[in-house]
Amino acid sequence: MTALTSDTVGFSAERYAKHGDHSSVIVGGGFAAIDEDQRIGNPMKTRVRKAVFPVAGMGTRFLPATKAIPKEMLPVVDKPLIQYAVEEAIAAGIDHFIFVTGKAKTAIEDHFDFAHEVENRLKQSGKNSQISVVNGWVPKPGQIAYTRQPDAKGLGHAVWCARDLVGDEPFAVLLADDFILSDIACLKQMVDAQATVGGSLVAVMEVPRDQTGRYGVLDIAGETGKLVSARGVVEKPKPADAPSNLCIVGRYILQPEVFGFLENQGLGAGNEIQLTDSFKPLIDSGSPFHGLRFDGKRYDCGEKVGWLEANIAVALSRPDTADAVKQILRGYC
Repeated sequence: MTALTSDTVGFSAERYAKHGDHSSVIVGGGFAAIDEDQRIGNPMKTRVRKAVFPVAGMGTRFLPATKAIPKEMLPVVDKPLIQYAVEEAIAAGIDHFIFVTGKAKTAIEDHFDFAHEVENRLKQSGKNSQISVVNGWVPKPGQIAYTRQPDAKGLGHAVWCARDLVGDEPFAVLLADDFILSDIACLKQMVDAQATVGGSLVAVMEVPRDQTGRYGVLDIAGETGKLVSARGVVEKPKPADAPSNLCIVGRYILQPEVFGFLENQGLGAGNEIQLTDSFKPLIDSGSPFHGLRFDGKRYDCGEKVGWLEANIAVALSRPDTADAVKQILRGYC
């Protein structure tokens, strides 16, 4: 079992405080300026510094819990899913966080604000060590932006809604309910790989062939170690039609050209605008596209059992909860 420490998700308050000194600058039209030292020659290899978090989904699988609470705020032990995702992005060097929200999602905005009342109460109670737990990880003012997805038209549409905030540079997309535990943060692994190969890159894992209908599946062109080059992606194919069993999980690094393809894209699987449907024209345009077999374990927290398993895995990895949880589990096994 991987121990869950600050290194596991790649986050530390000290590292982020230093990193936050280079927060992005918002300029006219909602775009963020790119400093000259952030360019590394090839525009396909510009440093990835922005991340999009699609958080407008209703979370119907968790009703009635999600009737008033965003599914992204469901806790894994004592932190909400969305906080884990943001901390993973920070570990990867991201310094601009873009949330695509919907109705009844204001709890997410409140969570990423400074809780001065709670901080003052903790000070009055002499619980100074807990203040960093409440406010120490919050991105600095100007580093978070919110935009609305007015209609539930799918992941592709949600990403497209962030186009003006992303601007003309590569960006990451993280789905909070794909919870990944790893010694090196999954997105950090991806950013390092993308800096070498350029273009777009997605996190992938092998699944049983009878489960391909739940994922976007790579059509593999070649493999080099953990990197896989793709000639296309098929969204939720039947097992007999799947080009492979190598499937995308909720981590992406994409080139900004994807917005143009999403702009003119029709409805796909599930009568929604699918993000994966934009990948074929992106690949056909000559842009490199790779999958990375990341090191780590993914938990599907969009499902009840996956969310419960993630809670158990994290609790067993923490010294403050491991022994008690082991004792509890023995009573059921």
